Amino acid sequence: MSTTGANADPLAALGSLPGVADSVESVRKAVDRVYGHRIMRRRSAEITSEAALRGARGSAALSGADWALEEVRRRTDFGGDAEARVMGAALRLSAEAGQLLSIWRQSPLRVLARLHLVAAAGKGDEVGRPRQAGEPVDEPLIELPLPDVAEVSGRLEGLADLIITGTSAPALVTAAVVHGELLALRPFVSHNGLVARAAERLVLIGSGLDPKAICPAEVGHAELGRASYLAALDAYVSGTPEGMAAWIAHCGRAIELGARESVAVCEALQRGAA
Repeated sequence: MSTTGANADPLAALGSLPGVADSVESVRKAVDRVYGHRIMRRRSAEITSEAALRGARGSAALSGADWALEEVRRRTDFGGDAEARVMGAALRLSAEAGQLLSIWRQSPLRVLARLHLVAAAGKGDEVGRPRQAGEPVDEPLIELPLPDVAEVSGRLEGLADLIITGTSAPALVTAAVVHGELLALRPFVSHNGLVARAAERLVLIGSGLDPKAICPAEVGHAELGRASYLAALDAYVSGTPEGMAAWIAHCGRAIELGARESVAVCEALQRGAA
């Protein structure tokens, strides 16, 4: 996606792509359904906590650690094998993201660097900064061509400018573009998928669409499946209007499924079953 050119608000045009308005409206209804649930008046903090856990599990699943939810609850050591480390990174990001909201709109690149530092547990000189020329990227589940560091730098700056300047585009569109750009660029040497999904969540929270972080899109992305996720990403990277619309619709469906998950949690709490 180009973030430069004559159009001062390039994301606004994406909102008029075929089907995007319908996705935006469908997402809004799904989110309103959760926020309107009567259990939210008394136990919203519990819903937020549960959404964070389920979102982390979903994000880790897309990065190769597809654990049952109860296994995530049970485990206390996430420093063992590769899957455990992925799950630990996802959990750390879920806990960290909400603390970075105040910085996100002023310095998104600083926040992205912090997210990578948290995901990578601060180990190595290459963490917490964009990759440099010649550095390999450990992101085996995404097999798209890797942009060179000059392209990464330019597109990250463009993305940061859009976030700082603001856009009239719906939150779904902005969140989808942030997510898609970070996956396409893979700006860090590792954990790019986890960081991209955490950034998507930051946009949804900070935009006011999901201020209590109770609609975990990561749950929906995992439920839709890795094959669907990668196919939608391919569509995004194509840069065509149809491809962009398909990716935005995919992200919208993921948010709807995340909202549905939290409605189910509300219902369980109401019945006294959770």
